[in-house]
Parts: sequence; C-alpha cells; structure tokens
Amino acid sequence: MIRGINKQNIFEDEDDRQRFLETLGYYKTLSSYLLYGYCLMGNHIHLIIKGMNESISQVIKRISSSYVYWYNQRHERCGHLFQERFKSEAVETDAYFLIVLQYIHQNPLKAGITKDISKYLWSSYQDYAGNPGITDIDFALDGFSNDRTKAVKLFIDYTNENNTDKCLDYTESVGVFDKVVMDYLNEMGITTISQLQRLSKDQRDDVIRKMKEIEGITIRQLARMTGISKSVIDRV
Repeated sequence: MIRGINKQNIFEDEDDRQRFLETLGYYKTLSSYLLYGYCLMGNHIHLIIKGMNESISQVIKRISSSYVYWYNQRHERCGHLFQERFKSEAVETDAYFLIVLQYIHQNPLKAGITKDISKYLWSSYQDYAGNPGITDIDFALDGFSNDRTKAVKLFIDYTNENNTDKCLDYTESVGVFDKVVMDYLNEMGITTISQLQRLSKDQRDDVIRKMKEIEGITIRQLARMTGISKSVIDRV
C-alpha cells in the first residue's frame, strides 16, 4: 500500500489515475514484475506485486518517483507526494492471495465510493471480469477453474461476497464523503487541490474556514484532502 504524505489525496482527476496506470504498465515491462491486482483510491493505492528481476522496494521506487515527477509538473507543485515508506506484507498461500485480491477490489465499496464494484473503473477488477489490461490475471482465475468462462463467473461471485477481512487495513471515520467536500470547493472556483495550495495565505485560510462550516467534516479529513497540516487548519 502506497499512501499520500500526511494522508493527502494523490489523484486530482481521471487523467492522474490514467497516468498512474500507464506508469504501472511501463515499469511492469521494464522491471519484469508480475502485477496480480491493484486499486487506486483517493489518497492511497493497493498493489499485489511479485518482484522478478528487482526487489519490491526498487519497483515501488521506480513507479512512485516517475508518477510524482509527472504529477508535480502537471499541477505546478514541488516536494513529496507519497509517504517515504510503503506498507507491505508477504502473501504466502493461495488462500490468502484470494483474500487479499478480494479485499482490495472491495475497497471502493467499503469506502462508500461506489455501490457496485463492477462500476468502479480504477481497479484490476475490470481486467478480471472480462476487459484484460495490465493485470496478470491467469494465476488467480486458474485457481477458480480451468474453464475461463466459469472461472470469471466464480471470481465475480467470490469478489462480491460479504466479508470482514482486513489486509493492511487503512480506514478513517468520515462523516462527509470526499466528493461532497470537493463539490463545495468547486463551487468556490477551486478545481484542484494544487490550486488551493497555491493561494495566498489569506485566501487559503478563508477557504478553510468556509470548508469547516460543512457539517460533519473533520480537521483530519481536511488535512488529508488538502495536504495542509492539521496544526495549520486547527489554528485557522
């Protein structure tokens, strides 16, 4: 799991997400790693990767450095975007592999981003469900059945089962969905977080005050979404 620094969002829009997937695909060829699954969330990314010619640390460094360089250029910002160290665990059995795969595909559902996993475009679920992309899907699907059509159906059924599994769990209690906050920012003429970060101190503080008026929003959520520290927001 790769997380934004100070838990801030790491994707401004679909172009950012598409660029990250392109980066995954590029280094997949260059570093020869296997990508079994992914899910792009607002401020963190889940990857199931098997290193081949390079260590996982080197692979993640390549991916993150490339994406951050592009992101900073595009959004006219500088500095770190991701926390220094990714969070990881080894997947040592086939059974746990399927649990982890199911867990990351259910992330958008459990976060309240979507009510239907199949409608979420930014995870490897789409690759498994019939639209092959950059994901290495054979290992998982062969575990369900040698018949590919049957395997896909079994995979879809399994992915949509209710469960309480937690793998590298990253949760936050949020009273207001991020989209509501972002819509409110858009109404104030702010279309991206980087635009907010470039405002003068007085302008920025005025925006923060107005956002804090939203019932249910927390200082932690504002800090995560804006990249502005909790102490600064608290003082404002």
